[in-house]
Amino acid sequence: MSKMGHEVKKVEVSRILGSVHAIGFATYKEWLAYRSHMAASLLVGPVYFLTQYFIWQSVYEGTEKINGFTLEQMLAYFGIATVINYFIYDSADWNLQMLVRTGKYVTFALRPMPHYLYAFSQKVGHRSLGIIIEFIPIFFIFMFLFGIKLVPVQPVWAIISIVLSFLMNFMVNYCVGLTAFWLIRAEGVRRVFLLLKDISAGVFIPLTFFPEWTQKLLFFLPFQFITYVPTRVFIGEYELAGYSMSIPAIVAFQAGATALMAGLMLLLYHLAMKRFTGVGV
Repeated sequence: MSKMGHEVKKVEVSRILGSVHAIGFATYKEWLAYRSHMAASLLVGPVYFLTQYFIWQSVYEGTEKINGFTLEQMLAYFGIATVINYFIYDSADWNLQMLVRTGKYVTFALRPMPHYLYAFSQKVGHRSLGIIIEFIPIFFIFMFLFGIKLVPVQPVWAIISIVLSFLMNFMVNYCVGLTAFWLIRAEGVRRVFLLLKDISAGVFIPLTFFPEWTQKLLFFLPFQFITYVPTRVFIGEYELAGYSMSIPAIVAFQAGATALMAGLMLLLYHLAMKRFTGVGV
């Protein structure tokens, strides 16, 4: 690539980053006005964890280990997963489907920035405020009130895994939102898919509790990389479907899966835009 080509690419990257920052900051300020709505979610995580605590305390009565988990390890899994989910929370699917349903998406079709980048910028701004209002308070509640050890065994790999989880969750949800270009009423599909996504991600139960054939299927699906993998990386060990992998290996696998998901999202976006413009918009 010529020197001029490098300069043009550098300017383009700088322009994109500037746009992401501007949109993210605008979203941050917009949600700052509704911070009480966000603060209300602080009740959800602790209540969910307490529910899990009482359920698993009963399950473990008279039993030391279940599927390789002690009660303490099980509670740590749910505590860490809950805290991570506050950081990676995403609603790109709902936002996109509302734009399509109301016809407001046409305004984005006329803009030079692709909508997926705009939506990602919004998520960055929304979660930046979420870190202050939700993530940090929940972190300390779980650490000091519930006694959950929230110091990762390998901090660098844990941070990388959580960032990849952040990206994966956005792209999966955005792909769900894109179904609105083919379905007249996509709300039902969205709800069912998101429920299956949470089950397959290990939100409600560690994936090692599923039958072996199900684990083998889940191993090759992208959903484990949203919750299960970053939680296990945080803990410092990974196992699923009989596969035990080192932390660097599973994070590398997660990075590859995230790259594949990005390719799938871009393909679906391209097909959705062809369909959108093909009906005379």
